[in-house]
Amino acid sequence: MNSSARKPVAIESWTIQAVNLWNKRWFVLTGGVFAPGQFNPMTVSWGMFGELWSKPVAMVFVRPSRHTYGFMEQNDSFTLCAFPEKYRNALQICGTMSGRSGDKPSLAGLTPMASTAVAAPCYAEADLVVECRKLYFDDLKPAHFLSPEIEANYGGRDYHRCYIGEIVAVGTSE
Repeated sequence: MNSSARKPVAIESWTIQAVNLWNKRWFVLTGGVFAPGQFNPMTVSWGMFGELWSKPVAMVFVRPSRHTYGFMEQNDSFTLCAFPEKYRNALQICGTMSGRSGDKPSLAGLTPMASTAVAAPCYAEADLVVECRKLYFDDLKPAHFLSPEIEANYGGRDYHRCYIGEIVAVGTSE
């Protein structure tokens, strides 16, 4: 797959199976800018798409201990990329290896490239690219958990930061 095989999709007509994408296929979240050493990808399987403040939005969650967290904090955009099943091992690498210890995209066999509307890069192999400009962030607060089993996700008390980004471009190969 290369970027020329992806076609822009009008955001207001974009349809997806959101739960399947997040839970089964996963995404690669990339924060930063398209320049060597200035971005980091990580696999995410928690998130949401919807509308907020009269804008189409994506919501993602990043723990402060993740290398990508610093890139999300320092930059105003991020991308979410989904891949065909044959890239499952690449997503495993992006989810288990720290970018602090090496060039994750190269080790995963992914080709970073400039996005169409934001500074954060996307990947040539992706069959879905969602480009987002950050609008808001907040930290999850354990005092606000209404269900006791939620705390089981935080043995190290490393609570996620939530980022809400306006979806400014979508490209898909489907």
